[in-house]
Amino acid sequence: MTLLLAGDIGGTKTILRLVQTLDGESWQNLYEARYRSGDFPDLAPMVQRFLETASGQIGEKMVAQKACFAIAGPIVNNTAKLTNLTWFLDTERLEKELGIASISLINDFAAVGYGVLGLDAVDLYTLQVGKSQPATPIAVIGAGTGLGQGFLIQQRDSYQVFGSEGGHADFAPRSELEFQLLKYLLDKHDIQRVSVERVVSGQGIVAIYQFLRDRQIATESSEIAQVVRTWEQEAGRSEKSVDPAAAIAAAAMEKGDRLSEQTMQMFVEAYGAEAGNLALKLLPYGGLYVAGGIATKILPLMQEGGFLRAFTNKGRMRPLLENVPVHIILNQDVGLIGAALCAARLD
Repeated sequence: MTLLLAGDIGGTKTILRLVQTLDGESWQNLYEARYRSGDFPDLAPMVQRFLETASGQIGEKMVAQKACFAIAGPIVNNTAKLTNLTWFLDTERLEKELGIASISLINDFAAVGYGVLGLDAVDLYTLQVGKSQPATPIAVIGAGTGLGQGFLIQQRDSYQVFGSEGGHADFAPRSELEFQLLKYLLDKHDIQRVSVERVVSGQGIVAIYQFLRDRQIATESSEIAQVVRTWEQEAGRSEKSVDPAAAIAAAAMEKGDRLSEQTMQMFVEAYGAEAGNLALKLLPYGGLYVAGGIATKILPLMQEGGFLRAFTNKGRMRPLLENVPVHIILNQDVGLIGAALCAARLD
């Protein structure tokens, strides 16, 4: 048996999970805890407290042999600096301070890629069954704060996970309205190009809403207007008091706010189109997995058909994309699952 430590490290909160491997194929979750990241000067004292508390709860001293921490940011030479914290993480230092033989730092979206390999059928909602093929790529895309993209390639009897910066590729308008959105964003931000992440993300939902509002495409409700105005007035603050993307999405699902409904329709179609772009580049007949917090929260909207229509609307390439299995990840612990799987692979 081996004790593994998995972590999802963010600027606001950190989730740690202690996992015991039962054999080469399965494991058991022993203990999990959440912490405010800013309450600690570094990851090491947080992990030390976590292991002490876990030992007390379980009734015996818990010593992890391997650990993997998923970081919301780039990993450079086994080091990472978190954007909203003063933490600077280095695997060699952490191994010494924590007494853990092997530690890995990986990007949080790479952790999602590993996590796909540990999901069960109950963790997924299948939008398109497709025709799965063995030994073919797996694609992962996920809209949240930004837009993550990655892929997995099978090598012998295991998969290797690769990240990408595909979310920063150019936004490609497909209609007159989307061309107007592109021009709106260029002018509003005084920029030379618009990345797809500016449209397909939480910030993208708000941007689409502002565009449709300012173009007077539909009447704005007083309730959503107040949320959006408050958010606009708090521009520049690290923490906002409102979440307009969530409010817009909720209003759209309640079918009571036409502007919000149009916003989310435009968002879902842009999301599907970009997922289709990723699928064209990889032909992921092992499956395309939609991750991120947004997809699960707007699942009824994802099910309405706009996502898949845009996904497969690729001209003569449509038959290829109709064969790609498309799944929405329902399990929000996919990153922790991936971190545990990554830890298990460490020497």
